[in-house]
Order: sequence, then structure tokens, then C-alpha cells
Amino acid sequence: MSISRREFIKVLSLAAGASTILPSGVLAKALTERNLLEFKAKGNLTILHTTDSHAQIVPIYYREPDTNIGVGVNKGKPPHLTGKEFLRYYGIKPHTLEAYAYTSDDYLSLAREFGKMGGFAYIAALINQIRAERDGKTLYFDTGDTLQGSATSLWTKGEDMVKVLNLLKCDAMTGHWEFTYGEERVQELIGMMNFPFVAQNVHEATWGDQIFKPYVIKTVNGLSVGIIGQAFPYTPIANPRRLIPNWSFGIKEENMQDVVDEVRSKKVDLVVVISHNGFDVDKKMVSRVKGIDVIMGGHTHDGLPKPVMVGKTLVIGSGCYGKYLSRLDLEVKGKRITDYSYRLIPVMSEMIQPDPEMAKLIDEIRAPYKEKLEEVIGHTENVLYRRGNLDGTFDELICDALVDHYGVDFAFSPGFRWGRTVLPGPITADDVYSQTALTYPNTYKSKMKGKMLKDILEDITDNLFNLDPYKQQGGDIVRTKGLDFKIVVKEKMGNRVQNLTVRGEPVDPDKEYTFTGWASMAEQSGPPVYDIVLDYIRKKKKVKVSLTRPTIVL
Repeated sequence: MSISRREFIKVLSLAAGASTILPSGVLAKALTERNLLEFKAKGNLTILHTTDSHAQIVPIYYREPDTNIGVGVNKGKPPHLTGKEFLRYYGIKPHTLEAYAYTSDDYLSLAREFGKMGGFAYIAALINQIRAERDGKTLYFDTGDTLQGSATSLWTKGEDMVKVLNLLKCDAMTGHWEFTYGEERVQELIGMMNFPFVAQNVHEATWGDQIFKPYVIKTVNGLSVGIIGQAFPYTPIANPRRLIPNWSFGIKEENMQDVVDEVRSKKVDLVVVISHNGFDVDKKMVSRVKGIDVIMGGHTHDGLPKPVMVGKTLVIGSGCYGKYLSRLDLEVKGKRITDYSYRLIPVMSEMIQPDPEMAKLIDEIRAPYKEKLEEVIGHTENVLYRRGNLDGTFDELICDALVDHYGVDFAFSPGFRWGRTVLPGPITADDVYSQTALTYPNTYKSKMKGKMLKDILEDITDNLFNLDPYKQQGGDIVRTKGLDFKIVVKEKMGNRVQNLTVRGEPVDPDKEYTFTGWASMAEQSGPPVYDIVLDYIRKKKKVKVSLTRPTIVL
């Protein structure tokens, strides 16, 4: 079924005024791929980009953040806009497909109207159509956090997503969570890839030898394109060092300039960096490193409908979780970009006919685990989500499960930005693994004094709110249960966390408190977090999460 643009707009406008809740996906089913792919082709090169899918190979729900706080020069600028501010900035009408795709406003009703998003059979269909349209003019990149985050990736140690990217004919990728499989397994996975893994900023820790190719050069439609990789610079800090003991990371800005200069010396027409720095770090880096034409970014999960121009560099944020496919059309003449067009395409899976070959591969990947993944372990009365600077209802549920299991004063859960959203209704085992499927999932019970608790929270808030983007490592505020505190963003480290209480009582710096957590930098012996959460939901049968969030003062 196809409809005209006028009919398309009419359907959306009717939805905006609808007072009833429509069946899931009803609007999406009335639309077509043509609406998604509507784009005025331009120039002699098209770059396609995905990032941070966290191995979600089937369509999912994923609620965008309601809070994304920028500080310093980035305050109030993309990507630190949410909700109505985001819609106003980009000229998007509320209650539309785009509002659903890019914000959390009116999320539940729009999710029921437009349905799930993403899924690599649907991404593949879009990529294949664009390739057919732009015959011989396309490059497709992925910037990591791709081989980790689902049950099937955990159980296949990343091999499932290598098969997916091979079938997509990926041209190059870089990484972050990929490294949590350990040095040996990472090299095994790269050996399975039909495309290069590039990272200029990963070296042997003792002698400084390059671990991966820093760049590749590809010729497309007569253009020579240099592609430089930038892996996540803080991997040994954000993830256990023991998993990659022999590799050094970092932004390595001077080395990046040297690599850009080397690539430029080979007379390329265009220099593209595929990066897992995070958006604000990308902006700072390209303001200081000269000669980068385009940087396709990842890590902070920011989906921006328009590129941000920093000097002469286009900075792209392509979102996460398979929700979007970036399309950047470039006119390249005289070794510079003379014109461009861009669209962050929402992958509305209920509007798209899946690619049959990719759908077959995904069925084969999931078949051995199908019964385990699809087990309904309980039901939720409210929306369960993770993403947001300050809180998430699924994180609250994880903390509830940990406190119930260990009987402690408080619980910590990491401020990860991956984890699918669950609408009111059934919760599957697959949903839980999407929040918890990492290679160091073991839980623990321990003790700490009040002073240490305060210092830890100060460190975490500084990571998010430091005025220097190079000192921000990504992630959101640690999720807690049993704690309450205020964050004063404009204060300096040491005084941002105020009014700290445990179980309603002011924290005593010298008192020892019991706590629990998971995803520790050190090896732990407690049960994996996913087992604790699965058992807790099975026991409860029905959950309703009461969200607690830190007080924030900007």
C-alpha cells in the first residue's frame, strides 16, 4: 500500500488529534518505505552509518532521554536538548513520527501508534535500496558498541553481529564494548570480519606498537576516501583493565593529527573519521585536529537530525540501538566538500519490508535460544526504560532486585545508556538480557564508610559534568536504591553532591554501610545480575516501579 505525501501528513495529523489509543503500529502500517527514504540525492558520494546498536538484531522499543544536561560551552546546544526544546530547535511538530523517533515526549501513546523500531533485517532493506539508487557511490560504516549488549551476542561472544555486519557489507568499523570480550577474542572476531577494524588510538602498552590498522583508503566512484578509526579512548577506565591488560587507549590527539597528515599526503579526496569518542569529545577533537572533513560519531547515543559544523568539519550523531540509519550525501570537488545533504532516517520497522536474506540469518542466530529468549517472566504496569542522565525505571527495577537479594542499605547500578524499553505488559527474558548482557555481570555485597560513598558519587558526577569534554567518559549518573542526594551541576568537584542520605538518614562520614552492585572493575563471585533480576521478576509476577531520582540544580 502506498499513499501520497498529502495523505501521509493527513494520517499523522489525525493521529496528533486522536483521543483513543490505537493498536500498536497502526500508523506505521499505513505508511511506506518511500516516506522514510524521501531524500533529494546529491553529489558523488553517499556515506551510510550506524552505531551503538548493542547487538539488538530484532526490532525494539527504545525511549530517548528526558534529561541530557550540557555544561560549559555545550550547555543548551545539541546534543543536550530533549523533549520540546529538541522539537523546537529542529522544527519538528509534536505527536509526529519524528517526535516519536527523536524524543521521549508522549512516548507511550506514540509507541503504541508507531510500533517498534530498528532490527537489522530492516536496516539491511534500507541500505540495499540506497545502494541500488546510488549505484557505486556508497560507503557504509559502523562505529562500535555493536558486538555486545544482547543475549545472543553474550552467548556467541560477538560472532552473531560479525555475521550481520559481513552480510551488510560494512566498509569499516571501530569499537568500544567489543573490547570487553578480551584481547584474544577481539582478534578472533576481527579475523572473521570481511572488512577492516580501524583504531589509530590503540597501542601496545609497553612498546607503543599499533594494535589495529589506524586507517584504510577506499576508492569509490573515482574518489579516494581515507577512513581513520578512533576507538573509545577510556576503555580501561570505563571497563575492566584486566580484559585488555596489554593495550593502551586515549584520545591521542597528536597521533590523530599525524595520521590525518599521513592520509592527506596520499592525495585523498576526503578524510572521514569513524569515532567512538562521544559527541562533545568529537567536537573538541576536530576543533584542534586539522584536516578532518567528516566525523561519524558514536558512544553517547545522540541522534541528531542535522550535522553540527565545527570549523570545516561535519560532526554526525547517528543515535543508537538500530533506531536510525544516517545518510550523508556529499559533493566532493577539488579535495573538499562543496555541498551536502543529510538525513537521520528513523528505522520504522513496521513500515519496511525486511530484507529476506538478513531475516533468514537473524532467525538462524536466534533459533537455538528462541524458547529461552521469549520466556515471559512477568508483567510490568509502567514503562521500563534506562536512558536518561539521572534515572531509569529499568535500572530502578534492577536495584530493587539487588536489594531484595542481598538485604543491604543501598544498591548501585551503572549508568549504562543501552537497554531496550518495555511497554506495560509482558517482560521477556530477552528484555532483561538487553539490560544486563555483559561479560562481567557478577554481583557483590560489600561495605563502605560514608566518606567513601560521598567521594564515589563526586567522581561519577564529575565524569558527566566536567567542563572539559576530554574529561567526560560518557555514561549517565549511577542508579541507586536506598540513597537520596542533590547534584549542584555548577559546583566544582567535591561539592556537587549535597544532602546525601541513606534510608532517609543523613550520611555519617565515619559510619559503615552495606551495599550491593554489579559490573565491577574487579572480579566478583556473586551470581550474575541477570539471574537475580530474572528470579526477582518471576517471584513478583507483576511489577510497578516507583522512580526515585536525584534532585538536580543547574
